[in-house]
Amino acid sequence: MRKYYEWVIETLISLSGIASIVFVLLICFFVLKEGLMLFRTTGVFDFIFGTRWYPISEPPRFGILPLILGSLWVTAGATVISVPFGIACAIFIGEIASGWLRETLKAGVELLAAIPSIVLGFVGLVTLVPLVKKMFGLPTGLTALSGSIMLAFMAMPTIVSIMEDALNAVPRGYREGSIAMGATKWQTIYRIVLPSASSGIIAAIMLGIGRVIGETMAVMMITGNAAVIPKSLFQPVRTMTATIAAEMGETVQGSDHYFALFAIGIVLFVITFMVNLLADLFLHRKRI
Repeated sequence: MRKYYEWVIETLISLSGIASIVFVLLICFFVLKEGLMLFRTTGVFDFIFGTRWYPISEPPRFGILPLILGSLWVTAGATVISVPFGIACAIFIGEIASGWLRETLKAGVELLAAIPSIVLGFVGLVTLVPLVKKMFGLPTGLTALSGSIMLAFMAMPTIVSIMEDALNAVPRGYREGSIAMGATKWQTIYRIVLPSASSGIIAAIMLGIGRVIGETMAVMMITGNAAVIPKSLFQPVRTMTATIAAEMGETVQGSDHYFALFAIGIVLFVITFMVNLLADLFLHRKRI
């Protein structure tokens, strides 16, 4: 009877894994089916490197370079902000805090990940946007900088959680051996623990970047939604995800505009796939 239960459980787990793969393939097939229709009338080079996104003009222009650069600006800014703070928080939770403080902080980080993005976007619109406008003397606070700060806050739970797990995976003997050789606690963390957990730390950063690239509602609310090529973080930008969310409900199904939005989805799919693939490669590059 016990072997029968084990067989049932193993079968259910296998079917769940297969179903996950099938769902991903079906989504990929559907996006490709709709998105590739655009390239009957628009060249791939003109689509990716075109500088004008005017989908309802005559003739329509479907250049997504401003959208790609807007996504990259916001992602780069969020990465620069979130990575140092994420490493510091993970080190404090995993190596310095102890007892109830560690558990409280871990629960707090996990709670941050559960806050809906639209709520964070609203908070950013009410508090962060006016602050950025006043602090830097800008005509508007709806800029790439505001989006970067908010997305950094949203990526922190992912980065901190995975980094903290990577630090905890370092064998305790490494720390004890380092301290026995006369190293201080900070020297042990810097020279022993962090290098040993480097693959997990890099994977956490890559997954955080993937979280930022795929975010929609928060950036749509606080980045200004200007489809122009940005030259700095202090300008309004528009991301690929915000474009899909803002325009999909207004486009005519089967039109070139409709297909162009799915083509943007293909670009996003490729980018997020590459980011997750790199994260997986770094995660399994070396085992602790």
